[in-house]
Amino acid sequence: MPISADYRPEPAFFDLGPEFGDAVRPAAFPETRLRFRDDRAAASVGLQGLSDAEWIAHFGRFDPLPGQPGPIAMRYHGHQFRTYNPDLGDGRGFLAAQMREIPGAQAASFAARGGSVASGSAQQGARLLDLGTKGSGTTPWSRAGDGRLTLKGSVREVLAAALLEARGVPTSRAFSLIETGEALERGDEPSPTRSAVLVRLQHSHVRFGTFQRTAFFGRTDQIETLIEHVRSLYHPQVASGDAPGLLVAIVQASARLTARWIAAGFVHGVLNTDNLNVTGEGFDYGPWRFLPFYDPGFTAAYFDHSGLYAFARQPEAVFWNLTQLAGCLKLVAEAEPLTEALNGFGPAYIRELRAAFLERLGVLSLGEAADQRLLDATLALLREGGEALGWEPVFHDWFAGFSSSARALSGPRRKLYQGETFDAFRFALFEHEPDRPERLEHAVFAKPPEDLLIDEVEAIWAAIDKADDWSVFETKLARIEAVRAAHAA
Repeated sequence: MPISADYRPEPAFFDLGPEFGDAVRPAAFPETRLRFRDDRAAASVGLQGLSDAEWIAHFGRFDPLPGQPGPIAMRYHGHQFRTYNPDLGDGRGFLAAQMREIPGAQAASFAARGGSVASGSAQQGARLLDLGTKGSGTTPWSRAGDGRLTLKGSVREVLAAALLEARGVPTSRAFSLIETGEALERGDEPSPTRSAVLVRLQHSHVRFGTFQRTAFFGRTDQIETLIEHVRSLYHPQVASGDAPGLLVAIVQASARLTARWIAAGFVHGVLNTDNLNVTGEGFDYGPWRFLPFYDPGFTAAYFDHSGLYAFARQPEAVFWNLTQLAGCLKLVAEAEPLTEALNGFGPAYIRELRAAFLERLGVLSLGEAADQRLLDATLALLREGGEALGWEPVFHDWFAGFSSSARALSGPRRKLYQGETFDAFRFALFEHEPDRPERLEHAVFAKPPEDLLIDEVEAIWAAIDKADDWSVFETKLARIEAVRAAHAA
């Protein structure tokens, strides 16, 4: 089997035992047509050498990879729109495999998408990574669901993950997409509709809701087991048994993720406690949206009637979820240090937001005061520019600050770059030195900004749905990859 010698299986979560997950069988699909595979992601774990037939065997039929015990549906609870639900768990997915990242791959992949390198084993490029599924069949937690995923939903998730990575957000990566040949009935899109199974690669699938389930049953022994599992594998800088220290690490990672969602103009849509994990990576992209223009109340989910998870309320939502995690840890730790850890979210979020905006604008830090001026001035420009200016064009036009001045002021939005608000933005931006301005030589900066608004997403799906034309999807992914490569250079 052409699996790299660097492939290092390590099914650590599986070793926690049946209290944390249930062995399951994947669905037997009527067909398995490979539609997308991420060989760059596969290379990071030693799986890039698989032929398409072998790929389908492992990620369409789910023959276990070497050293992997077979899939398990993870157990968890969660707050859904702040209502507690004890009937959750992996209902249409499972944890398929865990393996160590190949040394050296971390700098090329994780750092390029906004990640930070932890101490210990992660520093050696040996992070533990998960392969998790979506649409792989029913499990004990499916309830009335069919355990399937629509092809449209999987296409949307591939696109979202790609652009988030390109914009510097810590995110899961869409690893594999295989169409499965079933006709699904859904109430929120025209039916019958095509089916698929998606595999994602991410640092961890341990959710806040994983802790909530153990707390719900009062199992302090299981909470302590989870704390040690998460600490040792994902936050090894935290001392053994230090629950408040672990919460500090998760708070910091969550603040970074939230700040980078905001800088990317992204709305997750469903920020329930089962959709946030302990490593601060975004995942499970359902009704997501990218902002067309600055709009604090912009929502992604049609069912979010109160705007609970609107664009500007995402920091509030993440913090609320962190308080639920802290509540679970109170069963084994004192309240005061947990509260202190939670209080670190606000300062960390602001600090990370400044850093995220500087990175998106391609300039270097000048210190807290100057960086805050630039953040405030950028938000003011986006607010005033509104629909005419949009969100993404500002970051595209003014990337690398002064180095882009002539390009921006002679471009299609030149008439929008005037007035007092713009002057304040330009002054704040030009205070900062460009970061690697040679990146502007990349062809993407001579093209329109690469966005992913809902009309384009629907057009990509329409080409697939009506004519089985995947070229528009593939072309879009190629353009997004060019943006990622340009910014990471």
